[in-house]
Amino acid sequence: MEDSTARAEAVLGRLQLLVTRKLDGLLQGDYVGLLPGPGSEAGESREYRPGDDVRRMDWPVTARTTLPHVRRTVADRELETWLAVDLSASLEFGTARWLKSDLVLAAATAMAHLTVRGGNRIGAVVGTGSGVRPPERAARWRRKPAAAPESHPQAPFVRLPARPGRKEAQGLLRGIARTRILPGRADLGALIEMLNRPPRRRGVAVVISDFMAPVEGWERPIRKLGVRHDVLAVEVVDPRELELPDVGVLTLADPESGLLHEVQTADPELRRRYAEAAGEQRAAIARALRAAGASHLRLRTDTDWLLDMVRFVAAQRHARTRGTTR
Repeated sequence: MEDSTARAEAVLGRLQLLVTRKLDGLLQGDYVGLLPGPGSEAGESREYRPGDDVRRMDWPVTARTTLPHVRRTVADRELETWLAVDLSASLEFGTARWLKSDLVLAAATAMAHLTVRGGNRIGAVVGTGSGVRPPERAARWRRKPAAAPESHPQAPFVRLPARPGRKEAQGLLRGIARTRILPGRADLGALIEMLNRPPRRRGVAVVISDFMAPVEGWERPIRKLGVRHDVLAVEVVDPRELELPDVGVLTLADPESGLLHEVQTADPELRRRYAEAAGEQRAAIARALRAAGASHLRLRTDTDWLLDMVRFVAAQRHARTRGTTR
């Protein structure tokens, strides 16, 4: 436990240095959130132009000037961002430059850096395993012999309150990095549902996970989340989850249950069926996120995640700017 905590702290320190060096200067402006909108605060009035939203008509000014006027809106000066961070055991896996859990922490670090300015608040709910070990009937397949049940005083979900300021954001990231990962499978739907309770004013909700849980378990909560908030889904993927290499007999271990399974990767038919099933799974995840109205960012352990994130932010801003009439 101490070794994993020390490693998480070291990774966090390196990530914060990377984010500060490479994101500063690339994303300029008063509002640096990933999902900027038109805002809801009243601004100045101007004359009506064809294509303006009639719901923004400024009737008092129109009556005084006898010319139609609309009122501009400006972005809220204070934004509240909540992170749903999935740190279940399935993310303690990686075959390339990073572990998936490292990318989860990296995404959380970038979100904090991008949203903490200007008095914005950021909070998080962190999910690990259920704390329940697999049934004893599966013990003979485990890597180690079954041991006596352990007590896990930590709850499967940890809530870190939203606070403004860089110092508080640093504390939030350290709290995420030090969260103990429990055995068993995490309930991603319940984790996302925690962002719906209690009801909050409109803001940004970021869900960071590998989304390996069944889609029907989290699809409804994320749709509900998208009704009130701008939702960003950060999907963390390892290349070995998309296709198997030809390396002969491969022993696979389920990190959430400890179960082992031997696979003959030299079989081309097996590799083909695996790739097809993985493609169908990722397509189902993308469809569910699109149906929920969530922006979708995929980070891979074998690519430059920071470059992918910068490209995503630039594409989001370009799309929003191109879609406005003013």
